[in-house]
Amino acid sequence: MKLLLAELKRSWTMLRRYGAETIGGIVATTVVFYGLFLSAKYVAGEVQFGDRLDAIVVGYVLWSLVLFIVGDISGGLQQEAQTGTLEQLFLSPFGAPRIFVTRALAGLTTQLLINATILLIISLLTGTRLAFPIALMLPLVAVLLGAYGLALAMGSLALLLKRVQQVLGVFNFGLLFVLTVPVESWAGSAKWLGMLLPMTPGAGMLRALMAQGRSLDGLQLTIAFLNGAGYFAIGLSLFCWAEREVKRRGKLSGY
Repeated sequence: MKLLLAELKRSWTMLRRYGAETIGGIVATTVVFYGLFLSAKYVAGEVQFGDRLDAIVVGYVLWSLVLFIVGDISGGLQQEAQTGTLEQLFLSPFGAPRIFVTRALAGLTTQLLINATILLIISLLTGTRLAFPIALMLPLVAVLLGAYGLALAMGSLALLLKRVQQVLGVFNFGLLFVLTVPVESWAGSAKWLGMLLPMTPGAGMLRALMAQGRSLDGLQLTIAFLNGAGYFAIGLSLFCWAEREVKRRGKLSGY
């Protein structure tokens, strides 16, 4: 709790001191989507998008949230390495994995507020009507578990390679596919294969709840949590292995 309170204070201090950066991120994310929306509307003509537009909005805002989570840990590791404070974090009695996961959770509080603002602005601009049942918190938690697992996996690459900006850029486009394509509508074996992709079951449930007004499905929720927990366990294992490896090579504080 002491560590969490410290990281929460750090997160809100950074948000307050660099408010222009936060506002710029909100504007950029909103403008990009609205530009794509206007382009698609021009190509489609008078065709009505229906609840498909609502589903795309949910996927896009979810993608921007996951981008922050994935980039927060790997970007933080690179920044700590550049400033020469990375080794201090690993010497902390809390342990590096706990510090970075707690830091990501603290940053999530501010990022959820930012993404809610983005969602509100996009909804006003595009005229979408989304539902916000309390049940959406469950699949959202499942998605966040998978996102933190991927963030820890990318963090392990940052520990080993020090610079992963280009790899992270390619990875982010893959996340756009995972979070916006309606895998739940696939049929046969392709549907079950799609469920094995990171965060896809939870993202599909969020689209169903918020855009299509469906009720919570117990089986789908179980699959979503198994998917998220599995990817979180893999990511945490990779991060712990990378920590041991860089220590063994004596390259922890190197840049």
